[in-house]
Amino acid sequence: MHGRNRADIYPGLEVDIILKKDQRSGKLTRGVVKDLLTSATYHSRGIKVRLEDGQVGRVANIVEEDF
Repeated sequence: MHGRNRADIYPGLEVDIILKKDQRSGKLTRGVVKDLLTSATYHSRGIKVRLEDGQVGRVANIVEEDF
């Protein structure tokens, strides 16, 4: 699932983000959402979040949990 809708993202969710420095390469960083930084309900490049380890980037994918 893509991270373009703010309603799909919440603290504690595991996501893959693209850091500003990795935008050209598209390298993904996995982590757990601490804060949502984008106030808009939708963003075409992904909702900007802060991970629990302090890294900031735009959500590329929401990690699906296997049940």
